[in-house]
Amino acid sequence: MNTNYGTIIGVEGQIAEVEFLTAKPSLHDILVLEDDPSVRLEVRVSSREDAYFCFVFGSSLKLRRGARALNSGEQLSIPVGRGFLGRVFDMFGNPLDGGPPPSLEGRNPVYREGPPYVEISAKQEIMETGIKIIDLFCPFLKGGKIGLLGGAGVGKTVMLTELIHNIVVLKKASGVVSVFAGVGERTREGHELVEVLTEKNVLDSVAVILGPMGAPPALRSLAAYSALTTAEYFLNALQTDVLFFMDNIFRFAQAGNELAVVMRTIPSEDGYQPTLTSEMAAFHARLASNVSHSISAVETVYIPNDDITDAAVQSVFTHLDSAVVFSRDLYQQNLLPAVDPLASFSSALSPQTAGELHYQTARSSQALLKKALSLDRVVSLVGEAELSVEDRTAYQRSKKLRNFLTQQLFVAEDQTGGKGQYIPLKTAISEVNEILAGKYDDVPADKFLYVGSIKQIR
Repeated sequence: MNTNYGTIIGVEGQIAEVEFLTAKPSLHDILVLEDDPSVRLEVRVSSREDAYFCFVFGSSLKLRRGARALNSGEQLSIPVGRGFLGRVFDMFGNPLDGGPPPSLEGRNPVYREGPPYVEISAKQEIMETGIKIIDLFCPFLKGGKIGLLGGAGVGKTVMLTELIHNIVVLKKASGVVSVFAGVGERTREGHELVEVLTEKNVLDSVAVILGPMGAPPALRSLAAYSALTTAEYFLNALQTDVLFFMDNIFRFAQAGNELAVVMRTIPSEDGYQPTLTSEMAAFHARLASNVSHSISAVETVYIPNDDITDAAVQSVFTHLDSAVVFSRDLYQQNLLPAVDPLASFSSALSPQTAGELHYQTARSSQALLKKALSLDRVVSLVGEAELSVEDRTAYQRSKKLRNFLTQQLFVAEDQTGGKGQYIPLKTAISEVNEILAGKYDDVPADKFLYVGSIKQIR
């Protein structure tokens, strides 16, 4: 007689409480319903002596008190293989694009440790994006972790899609594959992304894993791990560079919070689960490049109520190499992309990594923008004419600089009203220095709006 089973003693939402009186399960063990093996549960945490809270994968309508759940003794794994490229899947590896199941090369566990420290590459190389304000103030590191932070509707997803376009579509680097994780975002956005990738003929080098907003929290959380497992397979088994895109990591934290509430876990600050910091650390530890190939991660981070001190946002901050912070004020002024150059940062912005010229240009630009910010209140009270000649010159140059940092985006041509532009970093640095030197003091500030190169003005 099989004694390796538990009895369901309670069901609440996507959480089932299962009692084991004989053999005890291990963390992450998969349980199957005796009456219907298609219903699976995952052991997450002990609720009391001999009882455990378990995530329910799928509908909980078939669960009832007294039903038996058999312990498979195995942990959750997903299929992996080259067949994932060019396709759209759910968090279990089931096709969502209407195509046949892909040819597989094995199954990998969803939960695993990050690579040993000695295997992680410390090489620093800047990855150009063609977006002036990002390349100048918060350059991306190849193999680094980049965060796009902002409130609702300020352009995070648009920027993520633009980065996919500029890095994956325009460059079409050979030997590089991409993984897109849609976690807790709209199905429409995932559909639009797939259409763009198909139209540009680059879907064959991209694997898309979706756990949409309407999915239960257990599945939304799992989608992030499944996409990460797929990226690790491409990095280690296929020996290739990987670009990992995730929209949105805040929804990953939010899913864990929803589950923690049902499991009656004592909350930490801001009402989040007490394990939030360790969950984020374990997730990002696996996004690590090895000595031969890199995995570069771009994550969007929703800022609830535009409060950047939110605990979930802060838990992500510590793992980022570059943070691109979006401003609602700039968005309302139609200065797109609405990136705040004073709030954004990058560990790559140093003389050693970016180069002395790039570093000095960025710092001089930030100093000018910061000075203009302090002059804004004076101008609003007494007018620009009351400023000293030196301050008036600096104030006008700052306007030209800020307008010059706007740019037409390929994926938002209907929003900015012009054709998208890719601006090399070398051009951006050179022309920003010309603005700082006063070469264009005779040109009106509005002429700099949405120009790629200043040559277009002349």
